[in-house]
Amino acid sequence: MAEGAAEGAAEAPAESGGGGDLGAGALERGVAPIKPRYLTTKEQFHEFLEAEGREKPSQETAGGNHYDPDLSEPEAKRIRLEDGQPGEGATEEAAEHLEQPQTQKRARGQNKARPHIKPSHYDKNRLCPSIVQESAAKCFFGDRCRFLHDVSCYLETKPADLGPRCVLFENYGRCPYGVTCRFAGAHLGPEGQNLVREEVVPAPPVRNGLDKALQQQLRKRKIRFERAEQALHQLGKGHLPSPTPSATVPEVPGAESAPGQDNCDTQQAPLAPCTGTPPSSPMQTCGPLTDEDIVRLRSCEKRQLDISGKLYLAPLTTCGNLPFRRICKRYGADVTCGEMAVCTNLLQGQTSEWALLKRHPCEDIFGVQVLDVPLTVKIRTGVQERVNLAHRLLPKLREWGAALVTLHGRSREQRYTKLADWQYIKQCVAAASPMPLFGNGDILSYEDANCAMQTGVTGIMIARGALLKPWLFTEIKEQRHWDISSSERLDILRDFTNYGLEHWGSDTQGVEKTRRFLLEWLSFLCRYVPVGLLERLPQRINERPPYYLGRDYLETLMASQRAADWIRISEMLLGPVPPNFVFVPKHKANAYK
Repeated sequence: MAEGAAEGAAEAPAESGGGGDLGAGALERGVAPIKPRYLTTKEQFHEFLEAEGREKPSQETAGGNHYDPDLSEPEAKRIRLEDGQPGEGATEEAAEHLEQPQTQKRARGQNKARPHIKPSHYDKNRLCPSIVQESAAKCFFGDRCRFLHDVSCYLETKPADLGPRCVLFENYGRCPYGVTCRFAGAHLGPEGQNLVREEVVPAPPVRNGLDKALQQQLRKRKIRFERAEQALHQLGKGHLPSPTPSATVPEVPGAESAPGQDNCDTQQAPLAPCTGTPPSSPMQTCGPLTDEDIVRLRSCEKRQLDISGKLYLAPLTTCGNLPFRRICKRYGADVTCGEMAVCTNLLQGQTSEWALLKRHPCEDIFGVQVLDVPLTVKIRTGVQERVNLAHRLLPKLREWGAALVTLHGRSREQRYTKLADWQYIKQCVAAASPMPLFGNGDILSYEDANCAMQTGVTGIMIARGALLKPWLFTEIKEQRHWDISSSERLDILRDFTNYGLEHWGSDTQGVEKTRRFLLEWLSFLCRYVPVGLLERLPQRINERPPYYLGRDYLETLMASQRAADWIRISEMLLGPVPPNFVFVPKHKANAYK
């Protein structure tokens, strides 16, 4: 159960993660202890960025303790609006603001004011997919096609290229987006033809795709789920569902998929001579017939899940996409998990929902919602902040057949206003035994991971820590603090954009989607404080950085809390943004004032 959203949506400065002196200036709790010579003010910080690093403030004005809580945290982050009480970082002005009568009830939900923009300009002067995929003899839409078929007319309105290199052409010898690619100059011939290198390397197959023919049948509701419908009907009458024979699943007729369409492994594989069909099943199958096709295995006969001691990347809404998971795998993540997918949308054949299930070949241990493999569950301590329920639920989950449970040490009501309760997680280890229990919450360093493992958990799941620094998995495995440079961090972002162009496409739509996911991630990355700037190691996950000047311009730019500066970073990697581009972070808690 992918309970963990992109964590940090309702974060507050809250309690400090540890005692001891916070260093010179004795900054308030919840503030990262940065060396005084790097501290600055909000005005000087932005003046330095606007000057692009050419003018650095003098040491007399930039150094010292210039921390101002009004500049470090936006008002919504300093005030507990839920209960009407000032937060720990609240100022007197904020407290007075709370005392004023509210003329309008505050809208609940963090994304109420977020503009939901679905760009419509993609469909204007859009080239027909049959032209892009070099099958001009057959238009997929026939006489009803509303797209352009004239390449020269399309090129007249196409925006300029964003760069001289196409990652798809460089890696695989062919770009499937052809003339629509925003880096098309790298692989277009003198007459506009799409060039192909002789040493073409096929792109690695992405698993868990959806076949076009099956998608059409799902959308048109031609596939019936009789057992589920019967069970729901009985539940509606107040009766428990009775066992029913296996539902008849109609055969999916073979249909030629559009080029570039990702299919499931079984749909891509050709039918072998040993292909067979189990009794009473009209669906054609691929591969050899096994006992599992005829006899249903008992729970004790199924393959057991053993990921003891492995580093588990939590399912993260929005930011936990396939390119980000590839970054985390490269830096040592052992287990990955896709974002939460809504089963109803999957059964309706929605492409956007099925995209959440896609799995890159590097993800050797990957989790989605399926029940013919070991089932894992992720829960919180309970609903209310002071009423823990997990220790009562864990034995039931063990009896119901869960292979592994991850416990996030916070309640639903608490959100991120306090630190995770690892002492309670330690108590729950005994309640879950012998079922494996993973722990989750506030892990941002190898010290945090070591302390978590001392509670007796089978392993740890990492969520926000991976968003702030995806190299955390390497730090844990090598037991060290990595003072990673700004250029190394930019290389990570460059790899992410390349993975994004491979995953979402190198045309205009794919580039903008890659940019938006990059910006969402940058809204978390700006919270990271480089190791060399800290007075005390490690940085704790509930410590927000004050304004500081980094060791170079790029390190300072990456610390910016403004969306405009995140867009500037994206332009270094993906070229200039289009004139009508608008970005508001999905998690408004990340949008600093």
